Amino acid sequence: MRAPGGPLTLDLLAVPKEVPGLRRAVRAHLGGPCADVQLCVSEIVGNVIRHLGEGTPVTVHIRGAAGGRTRVEVTDPDPRALPVLVRAAADEEAGRGMALLDAVAVRWGVRQGADRKTVWCEVGGFGA
Repeated sequence: MRAPGGPLTLDLLAVPKEVPGLRRAVRAHLGGPCADVQLCVSEIVGNVIRHLGEGTPVTVHIRGAAGGRTRVEVTDPDPRALPVLVRAAADEEAGRGMALLDAVAVRWGVRQGADRKTVWCEVGGFGA
């Protein structure tokens, strides 16, 4: 299920109030339920907010990938602040974002440039 028109690219400032609208835009573009894709976008942008600060400019790119997958890419201006997959203790209130992404994505990674990085993942289908 793909919306006509190809990939979706959004440039925005990473602030908490933008995340719900970003999830709605992804769902509208994909044309149906896509909870896994929305979760991945939310978690990656949330990491930018937490680790780089509110107001950091990001580019969100959603497109089809091989095997019917959906690829999510979030680019930010700090090539050094890399996401880390950690195992949060049961009583910790933070630290689960990348574990959630790792659980729903078929694969994920980071592409570093001289002045930016892109955190990407591929989701195998739409979550309900």
